[in-house]
Amino acid sequence: MIDSHCHLDHEPMFSDLKNVIKRSKENGLEKILSICTTHESFKKIIEIVKLDPIIYGTFGIHPHETSSEKTTKNDIIKNVNSNDKIIGIGESGLDFYYNHSAKDEQIISFKNHIEASIELNVPIIVHSRNAEKETFEILNKYKNLNPKILMHCFTGSSEFAYKLLTLNSYFSASGIITFKNSIDLQKTFKLIPNDKLLIETDSPYLSPVPFRGKKNEPSFIKYTLEKLAQIKDTNTEKIEKVTNYNFKSLFNLN
Repeated sequence: MIDSHCHLDHEPMFSDLKNVIKRSKENGLEKILSICTTHESFKKIIEIVKLDPIIYGTFGIHPHETSSEKTTKNDIIKNVNSNDKIIGIGESGLDFYYNHSAKDEQIISFKNHIEASIELNVPIIVHSRNAEKETFEILNKYKNLNPKILMHCFTGSSEFAYKLLTLNSYFSASGIITFKNSIDLQKTFKLIPNDKLLIETDSPYLSPVPFRGKKNEPSFIKYTLEKLAQIKDTNTEKIEKVTNYNFKSLFNLN
């Protein structure tokens, strides 16, 4: 299994990384991608990726942080190029649910991240909340440049998913698909083609059932995998193989 999105630099995982990695391996994780949210986050990630061959990282500024954390396209490119194990850009995007950062600041930052990802030909990990229209409109402007798009922790509508598929986007399922009240989201994932699916924990957040309400970690990814297989009317072995292949294909890894 591959956890395509977690935050190993966040507590309680950061202070217990040795055991988190050990449990991950014991539960069959092949790769873990630790996602950056701030410049300070990136400093930790650069150290974390040294700990084990299965760990990779990204560079990016979370939309919540764009008021206080400024970055440019060249800054993003420089950070990604600083280490071979930094394989993606993000998480970036738009979050209009909270007012942590002004909309215009989020949009400028998002465009910088997209343009850097296109120049480097690496995936951009997209966060979108209460911003379906704006997220699609911005990404669609770059369609002819073939950005590699990964919609992280996708919770959008089926209409949004169909639009994103016209951009050749990938979609990552989180523990939210295991929640009883996520029927509409489960239906949307049922419709998304298998060759566009990944799985993630977003740990330490969004623990899947049966650990909902507790701190999440990569070793819990199997519960999301099992639920996705159920949604797709197939077995876990097939979905594991598919999501592993999709991750390696998208991030150009063996």
